[in-house]
Amino acid sequence: MKVLIVSDSHGLENELETIAKRHEKDADLNIHCGDSELDPSHPALASYLTVKGNCDFYGEFKDEIVVPIGERKLFFTHGHLYGIKQSLLNVYYRAEELGADIICFGHSHIAGSELMDGKLLINPGSIRLPRVRREKTYAILSIDNHNAEVRFYDTDGQEIESLTNHCRLP
Repeated sequence: MKVLIVSDSHGLENELETIAKRHEKDADLNIHCGDSELDPSHPALASYLTVKGNCDFYGEFKDEIVVPIGERKLFFTHGHLYGIKQSLLNVYYRAEELGADIICFGHSHIAGSELMDGKLLINPGSIRLPRVRREKTYAILSIDNHNAEVRFYDTDGQEIESLTNHCRLP
């Protein structure tokens, strides 16, 4: 199973469509972790499950979504409601409440992933306004039973190998 993960596109349209088209044959699910700044019915969001970010003022997005990924559960949210810029503990505890193994969020615009006490946390960064790194990023999660791999790409589709994370889930 492969999941395309984007966040913090802040009004970009063509880039969202280009990224979805680029991975349409290999991604089983596309998610947007908020701050699209687009209406939920906008064509650029058509292929994405999308949550509400702190800059999303149009339409009704959910604050969080949980989806099954094989035998696992993926929980995604924007992150502002859980204070992810200060600590990942609140979003971790929410995932624990939901029984989720994988947590995806945005808000900080900082790309990265880590295994934290058996849960995989992924922030795809931002495809518009990256922080810490220069590259405008998104991620693809590949999961097969207990093996997970997170790969990051810039908006041109070039892999950023230094961010790749291979881990084993319990």
